Amino acid sequence: MAVFTVVTDTDLAQWMRHYDLGEIVDFRGIPSGIENSNFFVTTTHGAYVLTIFEKLTAEQLPFYLDLMRHLASHGVPAPDPVPRNDGALFGLLHGKPTAFVTKLAGSAELAPGVEHCAEVGQMLARMHLAGRDFEHRQPNLRSLGWWQQTVPVVLPFVGDAQRELLEAELAHQTAFFASSDYAAMPEGPCHCDLFRDNVLFAPAAPDTGHSVRLGGFFDFYFAGCDKWLFDLAVTVNDWCVDLTTGRLDPARTEAMLRAYQTVRPFTPEELRHWRDMLRAGAYRFWVSRLYDFYLPRTAALLQPHDPTHFERILRERLSGTDTLSALSSCN
Repeated sequence: MAVFTVVTDTDLAQWMRHYDLGEIVDFRGIPSGIENSNFFVTTTHGAYVLTIFEKLTAEQLPFYLDLMRHLASHGVPAPDPVPRNDGALFGLLHGKPTAFVTKLAGSAELAPGVEHCAEVGQMLARMHLAGRDFEHRQPNLRSLGWWQQTVPVVLPFVGDAQRELLEAELAHQTAFFASSDYAAMPEGPCHCDLFRDNVLFAPAAPDTGHSVRLGGFFDFYFAGCDKWLFDLAVTVNDWCVDLTTGRLDPARTEAMLRAYQTVRPFTPEELRHWRDMLRAGAYRFWVSRLYDFYLPRTAALLQPHDPTHFERILRERLSGTDTLSALSSCN
């Protein structure tokens, strides 16, 4: 989330005419993230997030908004898009698709422990199963095809060692995606970006025996239909990693994988290719961060991420020292 399109008080007042959300109490931009323009809007009726979609088209947007509504109706805590007075879930602001969604309660946990990882793992599996009967199908737009288009664009900006790794891993992933094992893996709607700052937690009730309660998943605007194991690998690569070294923390990794499997057991193909999916998850974000770092867009509050973080993670996953038995040990 960031601010690429500036919204004035006058813009917001005119936009609010399309909704029955009361009077504006507070309005401010959200600085984190890199894709859309986002604002917290508090009214006399509640708290909301206003999102202006900078890249997604009006034709693409229903997939994301309808997916959030579908998940929320199936017991997965997700932001609920707010219908306009005409019933539509979005309109155009400054010529760009724009929507209101409800703001979830809680706060992000940027230093997660074992219990946080277990909560996320279990809910992610529930989310995957809840999406099985979702009627829309849209591929993950940041998958192999995007890597093949983007890697040649970033290669001129990197050194020889990075170039060699980018090209070698792209060749490996291209072959993996073409394999029969890959084709056999279960798939469906995935979040594809379930990082620590896209999950909220709230204090658990005293009588539950837990210290934390998952408040919800948000920022579904990289979602797409993909292999469920890829979604889990992306999540593990952020939630269970040592941020300094890129290595997986065994206790947090085991907690997330065991909790996930209490809802959806892994298939034999998934067990065989856990390391490949961890590599794919790391590669996807290394490539995107290289692109955003070297070819940035102008944004009022943009804070680009360090691409070397996911280079470290990919190199760790290639070593295999912390990944070879992680999934099978939880089977």
